[in-house]
Amino acid sequence: MTTLDRDETHAPAAPTRPVVTGRPLPLRVAAPLAVAAGLALLVAFPPYGVWPLAPVGVALLAAATHRRRLRAGAGLGFLTGVALFAPLLAWTNLHTGYLPWVLLSLLQAGYLALLGAATAWVSPLVDRVRWSWPALTGLLWVGQEALRDRTPFGGFPWGRLAFSQDTSPLLRLASLGGAPLVTFAVALLGGLLVTAAWHTWTTLRPTTLTHPAGTGSTTGPSVDSADAAPATGSSARRWAPVAVPAVVAVALTAGALLVPVAAAGSGATVTVAIVQGNVPRLGLDFNAQRQAVLNNHVDATLELAARVAAGQQDQPDLVVWPENSSDIDPLRNPTAGARISQAADTVRAPILVGAVLLGPGAGQVRNAGILWRPGTGADLDQLYTKRHPVPFAEYVPLRDVARMVSKQVDLIRNDFVPGSTPGVVRVGPAVLGDVICFEVAYDEVVRDTVTGGAQLLVVQTNNATFDVAEARQQLAMVRLRAVEHGRPALMASTVGVSGFVAPDGRVSDATGFNTREVVVRQLRLDDGRTLATRLGWWPEVALAALAAAALVGAAVVRRRQRIMPG
Repeated sequence: MTTLDRDETHAPAAPTRPVVTGRPLPLRVAAPLAVAAGLALLVAFPPYGVWPLAPVGVALLAAATHRRRLRAGAGLGFLTGVALFAPLLAWTNLHTGYLPWVLLSLLQAGYLALLGAATAWVSPLVDRVRWSWPALTGLLWVGQEALRDRTPFGGFPWGRLAFSQDTSPLLRLASLGGAPLVTFAVALLGGLLVTAAWHTWTTLRPTTLTHPAGTGSTTGPSVDSADAAPATGSSARRWAPVAVPAVVAVALTAGALLVPVAAAGSGATVTVAIVQGNVPRLGLDFNAQRQAVLNNHVDATLELAARVAAGQQDQPDLVVWPENSSDIDPLRNPTAGARISQAADTVRAPILVGAVLLGPGAGQVRNAGILWRPGTGADLDQLYTKRHPVPFAEYVPLRDVARMVSKQVDLIRNDFVPGSTPGVVRVGPAVLGDVICFEVAYDEVVRDTVTGGAQLLVVQTNNATFDVAEARQQLAMVRLRAVEHGRPALMASTVGVSGFVAPDGRVSDATGFNTREVVVRQLRLDDGRTLATRLGWWPEVALAALAAAALVGAAVVRRRQRIMPG
């Protein structure tokens, strides 16, 4: 044996050191977490409305995708998306078959797949600065929603985190930065939760392997230096990474209650009636009963006029009918026009009618809100044409390609053409901000009416082809819009749910589903502008830009360090 051999033999063992493993959660844990994330997000939305589960869902997805490869992160995000959107959008298959529902759900899940990949991508930033996790989570969610809200064919904003918070203190943040700020706050809370939970997991999980320095043996417990609790120090110091995020999360939620919102407008008072005439039967074939639907709304309005004449009801200044209350073009059909005139003349108030109008070109139609005045009839100067028709429901893009997927696209024989101007309708005692059905989900469509002078937000909708869950999800959006712009609002539906919303988000006189009802309420108008109205889309632009910067920053960090595969 050489001297060198003897020296190595009798040399003391090299001290052990922690190995930075950068390990994700085991896949057997991460996959169920991803599914649980989608289900938690689902239950946060109406009709369940358990809003605290939204940040929990965000946290579960963040934990499942942290430190994974991009492909694995995308797969886990997709699992979350399917668990969320398949049941959330189940109302789309009630009368159209399974295929549109499946395709729409998978498309929306694809955006959460992108979110899962992005969350995995920024993991090195999180490991370098653990306290950046909450902010990064919020930014990535806003960026994902900004993309999903606009692509393809104008986007589909259903299922935004902000729309799950209609009964939450966080709803008040809408007055500062609209739906994007509410989404950011919800995801930020989720980031705080996962920051605390990850420390707990890595502190309490069973020990595994480490390598003594300079060897390949496995003799001791594995420690991730990014997660390890201090070896020394007080118990309070060791648990600070758990307690601090939890306290901040509670403080942020409670602090949202301090954000001022308008309880009532400061302008003139108007009396508004919502007429929910109902349809003979739910489903797509309600269109086959166009005359019956129109008659239902006329008759309900005549009954309202009788109660007014008898002194049982206040005289309305305005009557609102829902979308599709007259699918017979009243400008071209004298009988339909005469019936609406009868209702307006008898109730002695203008009626905002949801009508399908033919033209302007051959084979084209318009989904419109048109003001019908007593004595004079249709006021063509106060007509709003829906600016954002729904693809594959009101018009068919790429019709030849779509027909290869489903021949049901030919049920839409005439494409609805979009309007070009915001829905600012001047009634006399009030200026209305009219949006139709799904348009309430689009930030700029609603805001354009307010910057155009609207004092009262009106959502005309037809839920006869859907169900009460869809109607309640839509009402949650109306609540957010009322707070966002500090305006009283209302939703008028053919079958429900209809109702009034105060500028602070409170709902009054909500109707039942699949019933004929008329509700009347005095509303105080407002001309002021919230910070969210003044800022417009800039909060979303700023947050989305920071999300993009975070992705770039993660790329830089990845070049400088070796990341263990997930």
